[in-house]
Amino acid sequence: MDWQSPLWYASYILVLLGLAGYGSHRLVIVFLYLKHARNRPQPKEHFSELPLVTIQLPVFNEMHVVDRLLDSVAALDYPQDKMQIQLLDDSTDETVDICRAGIDRLKARGFDAEHIHRTDRTGFKAGALENGTKFAKGEFLLILDADFVPNPDLLQKTIHYFTDDKIGMIQTRWGHLNRTFNVLTRIQAMFLDGHLELEQTARNRSGRFFTFNGTGGIWRKSCIADAGGWEHDTLTEDMDLSYRAQLNGWRFIFLNDVETPAELPVDMDGFKSQQHRWTKGSIQVCKKVLPAIWKADVPLFIKMEATAHLTSNFAYLLLIVLCFLIYPNQQWQPDFGKLTYYIINVPIFFFSSVSVILFYLVSQKALRPGSWWREIPYLPLLLALGIGMSISNAKAVIEALCNHQTAFVRTPKYGIDQTKRSGDWKKSSYKAMKTLTPFVELLFGCFFLFIVVDAALRGSWSSAILLLPFPIGFFYTSLSSIARMLPSGPTEAQPKVVNRKSP
Repeated sequence: MDWQSPLWYASYILVLLGLAGYGSHRLVIVFLYLKHARNRPQPKEHFSELPLVTIQLPVFNEMHVVDRLLDSVAALDYPQDKMQIQLLDDSTDETVDICRAGIDRLKARGFDAEHIHRTDRTGFKAGALENGTKFAKGEFLLILDADFVPNPDLLQKTIHYFTDDKIGMIQTRWGHLNRTFNVLTRIQAMFLDGHLELEQTARNRSGRFFTFNGTGGIWRKSCIADAGGWEHDTLTEDMDLSYRAQLNGWRFIFLNDVETPAELPVDMDGFKSQQHRWTKGSIQVCKKVLPAIWKADVPLFIKMEATAHLTSNFAYLLLIVLCFLIYPNQQWQPDFGKLTYYIINVPIFFFSSVSVILFYLVSQKALRPGSWWREIPYLPLLLALGIGMSISNAKAVIEALCNHQTAFVRTPKYGIDQTKRSGDWKKSSYKAMKTLTPFVELLFGCFFLFIVVDAALRGSWSSAILLLPFPIGFFYTSLSSIARMLPSGPTEAQPKVVNRKSP
C-alpha cells in the first residue's frame, strides 16, 4: 500500500488546487468589485424624444404567470405610443388561450400588442426571439421572461444609455419576488446575488466581458444583427450572443442599482433543471467562442478572465473527482508532519472554501447593508447545496463535452411572490423532468455519511466537521427531489391557475 499513499495524496492535492484556482478567481472578482463599485456609468446624454421600444415576452406553457407579466408591462412608465408588445408564445397548453385573452385586453386599452404563436418550437427561446425580431418595429428590444415583474421605471432608468451609439445592450440586476418563500429560494437568491451584484458589476466596470442574463435587459436591434443574430446551437443563447457582440466591438452596461424582480424556482427539481441548462449551455458556449476570444485583439487580462468565466463549471467535474478521492486520502495519506500538512492544506482550504464564503458575504453586505448578517446562517447550506448539485451539473458538463443534444427544458413557475405562500403550487400540472439523478445523489449522501462517522470514530473531529456539508448537500438535493416524485393527493391532476382573468 505504501506506493498508493503518495499517489492518492498527489491526486487529491491536484484536484484541490484546481478548485482553489477557481476560488482565487472569486477573490479577484471581489477585489475588482470593491475597486470599481462606485464607478457607476452615466448616460452620454438624454433622448430629446423617447425612442420606440419593442417589448419581447418569450413564454412557453406559463399559464400561472402570463397575466402578471402583461399587467406589469402595461404599467411601465413609458409613452404608450412608444411601446410595441410582442408576446412570443410557443405554448402547447391552455397558456395559448390565456395569452390571446391578455393581448386582447391590452389592445382594448390602446396598446400596440401582438400575440405571436409558434407551433414549431425550432430554436426554442432563441428561435422565438429570432422570429419576433423580424416583426419588431423598435430599434431597442426589452426582453422579459414570463416570471419577471418589471418595475414601472425600468425603461426610464435604462433607455437613455443608448444615446451612445456604441452601446449594444443594457442589463439590469435581477430581484427576487419570493426570496423568503422557503430555504431553497433564500439560498438561490444568495447564489444569484453573488453573480449579479459582484461578478457582473466587477466585469463590466473593469473593462472585461460580461454577458446578458437572458432577460431583464435591453438590446439594440442593430447590435444583434451585427453579431449574427440569435443562434440556437447552445442552450444559453444569451451568453453566446453576448460574447459575439462584444468581440465585434459593441459595449455593454450593467446597472446594478436598477432591479427587475423575478420568481425563483420553489422546488428542487425546477432548480436542478434550470442549473443543468445553464451549466450545459455555458460549456457549449465555451467550446464555441473561446478560440475566437483568444484570437481577438483584446488585452491578455480580458482573455484570461473570459476563460475563467467560461470554464468555471468544470469545477463540478473536479468536485465529483474529489468525492472519490476523499476516503482513500483519509485512509492512506502520507505522514509529512503537522507543519508540512498545514503549509500545504491551509492555503488550499482558504482559496477553495473560505473564498466562496467571502464572495457571498460581500454580495449580501452590498445589497443588504443593514441586514446582511441575517444571511450568515444560510452560508453552510449554500456550500452544501453547491456540493449536492455537483452530480447534476457535472452530468451537464459531460453532456456538453460529448455534444449530447437535449431540448430546452423550461423551469416551472407558479406565480408565487412574497404575498402568496400557500401550498397550491404543488398541485400544478407543471413538473420538472424526472431522472435517476436523485437516487445517485442519495447513494453519495450515504457514502459521505459513512465517511463522516468513520472520521468521528477515529477521533478526527476536524475532518468530520469539514466533510459534514457533503452528506447534508447530497441528502438535501436527493430527498427533496424524491419527495416530489411521491403522489401529493387526489387533486394533483387538477392544476390551479393563478392570476387568470376573464377576457
